[in-house]
Parts: sequence; structure tokens; C-alpha cells
Amino acid sequence: MTSLDKPTEETSADDARAVTEAALFEAFGGVRGMVETVLPGLLFVTIYTINKDLHLSAIAALAVSLVLVAVRLVMKDTVKHAFSGVFGVAFGVVFAMMTGNAKDFYLPGMLYTLGLGLAYIITTLCGAPLIGLILGPVFKENLSWRTRNPGRKKAYAKASYAWGAILLAKCAILFPLYWWADTTQLGWVLVALKIPPFLLAVYLTWVFLAKAPAPIDVFAEMEAEEKAAEERERQAAARSAEQ
Repeated sequence: MTSLDKPTEETSADDARAVTEAALFEAFGGVRGMVETVLPGLLFVTIYTINKDLHLSAIAALAVSLVLVAVRLVMKDTVKHAFSGVFGVAFGVVFAMMTGNAKDFYLPGMLYTLGLGLAYIITTLCGAPLIGLILGPVFKENLSWRTRNPGRKKAYAKASYAWGAILLAKCAILFPLYWWADTTQLGWVLVALKIPPFLLAVYLTWVFLAKAPAPIDVFAEMEAEEKAAEERERQAAARSAEQ
């Protein structure tokens, strides 16, 4: 092998970044996932801003969520992001219809954001960063990073703290508006805060993981162990046949 054939450190770093980008894109749904997250709330606040009709706004938001799921089903694509959007919108519709307060359409999502932000912080303090639990299966490392890859565990901890801080900062803006602002003001601010904080958190996760040690592919290890066991059994059977 010549020096030109040898993988360089720069090539390895580029590969690590590419794998990280692909994994994050898969885990968080990419551009399509962001559209599915934003569109129902955007439709709700747009219709409510125009005619102040809670029922029409809620039904329209729920309907577009169901359409997004139907489109994914027809295309035989993963529906987890679209389904999560449907459940979120459905809870919002139920809350708003029960109370008659249009602002309550946003309350379940806000409470979820608060709980998720706290979960990122608490799980990291407990030694099991939530972002690692989410991304471990995507990287085919499962929980190997907890005991066998300390550098990667540290990166997951940094990323989880970043997610927690960003989500809690978002809550610090939204909850006062829930009490003091009207429905349209709260709705437009919430729509505006859907994508930028998310992109910031994903970018920081990419930065931390791109610099971390490579994941340990536990699935490949299991397959190698199974093949080795089969080879040992074959050799033992061959020796027995010879005797």
C-alpha cells in the first residue's frame, strides 16, 4: 500500500462527520420532519389570526396532521415523526376544546418541551445522557458508549446539556407569553421558535459527536461472534468426523 492509498486523518474525520450527519438526519427527520412539526401550528395560528374561530383552526390543524401521516403511509415511509405530530396536535385540540381557550392548543406542546428539557438535564446528571439513548441505536452502538467509549459518553453528555439548556430557554420565553400575551402573539412566537432552537441543538450535537471517538458497532461485533462460533462448531464437527 502506498502513502496515497493509506487513509488519512482528514479522511477519517470527514467520514465521521458524514456518518454523524446521516444519523442526525435520520433520528430527527430532516427537512420533512421539520415541515411536519411546523405546519399544523402554523395553520392553526394563521386561521385563528384571520377569523378567531377556535373550532375551524383546531380542525384544520388536526386535518393537515392526518394528511401528512397519510402521505407517508402511501409513500411507505417512516411515520414516527408524522405520528408524533398528530398526537401533539390532537392533545392540543382536546385541551383547547375542553377549556374554550385557544391558547390551550399550545399548552401540551409547551409542557412536553419543558419535560423534555428537564429529561435531558436529569438523565445526563444520572450518567445516561438522553441524546445517547436516542442516537445509540441509530449509530448501531446501543449502550456501548456508557462503559466502553468514555469519549463518546462525554460528547453525548455535552449534547444533552445543550439540548436541555436550549429547550428550557425556549420555555422561559413561551410560558410568560402563555399568561400575558393573546393567542395570536403566543402562536406566532411559538412558530418562530420551532426551527431555530432545534437547528442550533442539532448543530451542537453534530459538533460534539464529530469530534468524539467513533461508535462501537455492537451489531457487527455480534455478527462476528456468531460467525466465529459457527466456524468453531464446524471445525469441531470436522475433527469428530476424522476420528
